[in-house]
Amino acid sequence: MNNLKNTALSMLDLVAVREGRSVADALAVALRTAQHAETLGFKRYWLAEHHNMSGIASSATAVLVGHIAGGTKTIRVGSGGVMLPNHAPLVVAEAFGTLAELYPGRIDLGLGRAPGTDPLTMRALRRNRVETESDFPRDVAELQQLLGPPQPGQRLIAMPGAGTNVPIWLLGSSLFSAQLAAQRGLPYAFASHFAPRLLLQALDVYRSQFRPSAALDKPYVVVGVPLIAAPTDDEAEYLASSTYQRVLGILTGRRGQLPPPVQGFMDHLHPQERASIADFLAAAVIGGPETLREGFAALAQATDADEFMLVSDVYEPELRLRSLSIAAEVMAGGPPALQRLGAVLGKTAETA
Repeated sequence: MNNLKNTALSMLDLVAVREGRSVADALAVALRTAQHAETLGFKRYWLAEHHNMSGIASSATAVLVGHIAGGTKTIRVGSGGVMLPNHAPLVVAEAFGTLAELYPGRIDLGLGRAPGTDPLTMRALRRNRVETESDFPRDVAELQQLLGPPQPGQRLIAMPGAGTNVPIWLLGSSLFSAQLAAQRGLPYAFASHFAPRLLLQALDVYRSQFRPSAALDKPYVVVGVPLIAAPTDDEAEYLASSTYQRVLGILTGRRGQLPPPVQGFMDHLHPQERASIADFLAAAVIGGPETLREGFAALAQATDADEFMLVSDVYEPELRLRSLSIAAEVMAGGPPALQRLGAVLGKTAETA
C-alpha cells in the first residue's frame, strides 16, 4: 500500500481570475505559484484548457505552458489537459514539439476528450466537425505517431515535434479514458477534483486492463485533489468558501470569477445545495495540518495513487502559496509541531 512519502505532489492550475482583479494578474499569480511549487519539490505543474469562461484564463494552454516553463527551471510543465477534439493532432504535435525543443525533458501532454466549454463555443472551436466515439482513440494514435520518430515512407511530419516523444497522458472522469490509457500503456490522470464519483472504479479498470508499452511498463496513476490548507481547520474552512461559491456557480450555471471568502457561507445554503457541493468535492482535503495528514492518508490508502495533483482555489495568492507549503510539509511527514509549521509559513511569507 502507498506511503505518503512515496506519493509525489503536483499542481493543476485553471488560472483563476479573481473578482476585482485582471487577467494579467491571474497570469502573474500562475507563474508565481509555479515557481513556489518548484521550490517545494512538486513534480509537475499543469494548465487546463477552458474556453469562454470569465473566471478562467487558461484557454491558450500551449502558450501558458511555455510561459510557465520559461519562468521555472526544473519542474515539469504541461497540459491537464488539451481537449484534443478541439484541435487537429498535427497542430498539437507542432505546438508541444516546439515546447519540448525549448524545454527538453520538462514538457507533458495531457489529453482530454471533453469540450472544456459550452456547446456554442464548442461549435466555434470545431466548426462543422462532429465528434464520434472512435475519433479520440484515432487522434491519440496519430499524435503518438507524429511525436515519435518518423517512419520510412511517412509523408506527414510534425516539424517541430517528430522524434521529441513528448510524454502523452490520458485524462478523464469516466471509464472510457481509463480503458484507452490501459490499452495504450499510457499514464492516467483521473479528474477527481471535480468528478470523483467513478474514481475507484476507473482506477480498477485502468490497472486491471493495463498493457505495458514503450512509454510505460506498469500503471501510473495521478489523482486530482482539491486542496485548501491553513494553520487551523476553521481558517481552512473559511478560505474554502471561495471554492464553495465557485462550485455552486458551476452547478447552477452561473459561472464567474473566483470570489473572496465569506464567513459561514455553507450555513446559509439549502441542504440540497450543501450536499451537491460535498459530492463535487468528495475528494477534497480541507483543513489544518492534522486534518490534511488524515485526508491524504485516507486518499492514498483508497487509491494507491502515484501522484496527487492539487487544485487550490484560494482567493489571496499569498495564502494559496501558504496552502501549498503546508501540504508539502504534511506529505513529507514533517512533525505537526506549531514551531516547525510556523517556520515553514514564515519562510513562505518572506518569499511571497
